[in-house]
This record gives sequence, C-alpha cells and structure tokens, in this order.
Amino acid sequence: MKVIYSDQHTGHDPQQFIVRGRMKRSNEQPERGTLLLDAARAQGHDIVAPEDHGPGPRAAIHTPQYLRFLETAWERWQQLEGASEEVIPNVHPFPGQPFTYPDSLVGQAGYHMGDMACSIGRHTWHAATWSAHVATHAAQLVLDGERAAYALCRPPGHHAYADRANGFTYLNNAAIAAQHLRSRHDRVAILDIDVHHGNGTQGIFWRRKDVLTISLHGDPHFCTPFFTGHAHETGEGEGLGYNLNLPLARGTQDEGFLAALATAHATIRAFAPGALVVALGLDAHENDPYQALAVSTPGFGRILGEIARLGLPTVLVQEGGYLSDDLGRNLASALGGFEKAA
Repeated sequence: MKVIYSDQHTGHDPQQFIVRGRMKRSNEQPERGTLLLDAARAQGHDIVAPEDHGPGPRAAIHTPQYLRFLETAWERWQQLEGASEEVIPNVHPFPGQPFTYPDSLVGQAGYHMGDMACSIGRHTWHAATWSAHVATHAAQLVLDGERAAYALCRPPGHHAYADRANGFTYLNNAAIAAQHLRSRHDRVAILDIDVHHGNGTQGIFWRRKDVLTISLHGDPHFCTPFFTGHAHETGEGEGLGYNLNLPLARGTQDEGFLAALATAHATIRAFAPGALVVALGLDAHENDPYQALAVSTPGFGRILGEIARLGLPTVLVQEGGYLSDDLGRNLASALGGFEKAA
C-alpha cells in the first residue's frame, strides 16, 4: 500500500491546550507523525510525497471566510498588544442566538475556533494545508486505480467543520478526500473509527445525501465532544437518514467494536458507494492516553480486515492515536489487516 506523507507538519507543535482548566502542551505532537511513519516504513510500504494540489480541494469543503481566517490569524494576532504566542479563543457566540460576525480578531477567533484544543501557531496553516494535500493525493491515487492508499495526515481533521477548527483539527482531511472522490463517484461513504465522534465531518455533510457518514466512537455521555455523536442524530433535509452514529460504552473491547462495525457495514452496503474513506483513529486502543475504549493491537488488524472485505476503493486517512509505546504497532496491525484481507 502506498503511504502518502509530508514532513511539512513538523513546525506545528501546539503548546496551549487547556484540559480541566490547566494549560499543557497539546497531545497532538509532531512525534506522532514520526512514530507512524517509522511503523509504515518498517512494514515495507512505499512512502510517497504528495503534490501541491492547490486551494481547490480545501475550498470545496471550507468557507472562504474561514480559510482567510486560518491563513492570516497568527500574523494578525501577533500585532495585538500582550498577545500570546499562539491564537487561542476566550469568547464564543451562544448557540441558537442572533449574532454578528465580529470585526475584532479576538471575536473571530471565538467564532472560528470551537474549543481550546486547536490553538494556531506560526506554522499551523502551512501544516494544515499540506495535511489536506496528503489526503487529496491519496484520494487521487485511488481514483487512478490503487485499491487503497494511506494518507498519513498531521494535523488530523475530522473535528473541523466547514467554518470552525476544533479538537486538534483545522481542515477536514476526510471530507476533502471524500469530495475529491465525488469527482468520479456518485456516492461516497465515510467510516470514522476514531475514539471521538467525527463531529466536523457530520456537520459538513449533515444535509447531503451523496456522502454517507458513519462514526463509531466513545459514547458522548462520557466522551468528548459531548454535544454530538448521539444515536438520534441522523441528518437533516436531503441528508436525513445519511448519518449514522454508533456510540460505544466505556471500555468496549474488540468484540463489541466489531459488532458495531457489522451494523456500519450493513448500512454502507445498502448505500452502495463507489468508494470509501476511513477516518483511521488509533485512539480506541486500550493503552491510548485517552483510555475511553479498549481495542487491542491485534483488534485493529481485525477491524481493518473487515473494512477491506467491503471490496471498495478505499482512502485511509489518519486521525487520532496519541503517544504510547503501542502507537506504531497499532498502525502496523491496521495496515497489515487491511492488506491481508484486500
């Protein structure tokens, strides 16, 4: 399997991440990319550098207003008196209430940044655009005939909405890949197996019927993002019935995850997509720092093997999975399981 990777992510190293009121370095660190790359290389995969696919793929998903904000926010922030090194919001609009888009950069940060886990540094925009190029390149390889390709994206993307950063993410790589696949396929499915609900992906395709979105994740009654990911969320308008959430109980192990995956697969088969995007989170692992679910390392091989048996052209897009001794082994198990079953 071809692995698409760019080292342009390394300058993005967020230092401002607030957890239960305490500031710490982000869990989404450059070392993640190195560990995942080393694991893919050790398996003998062909490492491919992406091309610059230009602004079109990201503009097909994200609003111009949001893209302008992301590109310019850091430099503008540095001109504010007493500003921190990274852009971080401290005020937000109230859901469902009237508001006016603010002229103030501080207000714009609150509008476009959904939480305190997506600070913007000097190199964030550059890293995010190249992460999107990685996803686009993988999708193009699949359009060109590859059975599957793995986009080693960093920063990840599935929490990013059309106009809002959220949860370590800025540009929604899985959505960008799916939209790129739509250039040839009438219907595309996105299957998200990250431990956290793919809220940004759900939001982007909420009213669309051409892209089926399915997410298996820790139940939002105990697991962030809390506000979304519940089973009753099924889409709206033309998209009603084209979103499926399968929340999982704390500590769910391999068999429970695979049972939910079987439900997801039945829905995917009924939808009959031409291609599949897998939002490949590895943070459902039993030793991941988030400790929400308890999938084993061999379990990832079984999960990806079942996904491969769908028989669809597939783009694997890296999402979560954080620093632990098992991270590289989890990726090796996942890619190996897919290739063995494909």
